[in-house]
Amino acid sequence: MAEKIVIGKIVAPHGVRGDIRILPLTETPELFLELKCLCLAGGRKLTVTNARFQKNMVLVTTGEIKNMEEAEKLRNLEVLVPKEDLPPLPEGRFYVSDLKGFVCLDEAGKQIGVFQDTLQTGSTDVFVIKGMDGKEILVPAIKDNILQIDVPGRSMLVRLPEWLD
Repeated sequence: MAEKIVIGKIVAPHGVRGDIRILPLTETPELFLELKCLCLAGGRKLTVTNARFQKNMVLVTTGEIKNMEEAEKLRNLEVLVPKEDLPPLPEGRFYVSDLKGFVCLDEAGKQIGVFQDTLQTGSTDVFVIKGMDGKEILVPAIKDNILQIDVPGRSMLVRLPEWLD
């Protein structure tokens, strides 16, 4: 079974005819314009009949959802896409799912934790690392802090921010 990646989250109905408003959680939101169906968390699939952008949201019309009440039931569901359908990324860029489970090492080579996820803050993503003590370590995903990502070795070299030292 193909691995599925979260590319968006349904945030609300749009209008009374069953359109849904989706917050894109991908750096390539144009992907929504190419989708033939929405794969939702839980396995449900909806046929896309129209998709368009409005500000920072994607508005989607489906063949199955016909009114606001049906659309409301989809609120907070994640929109997924098979990993092989994602566009290739440029050199030095990674999908979060590819990094999950990477061992995080400090500059001395000591393991500080394991990469868990990314928080999108608007200006700079923040890497969430589960520390060796079980606590979360939040590290800005910038070159000053993320020094190296070794995909074959499934590890990353991290310089902790000054406030964490």
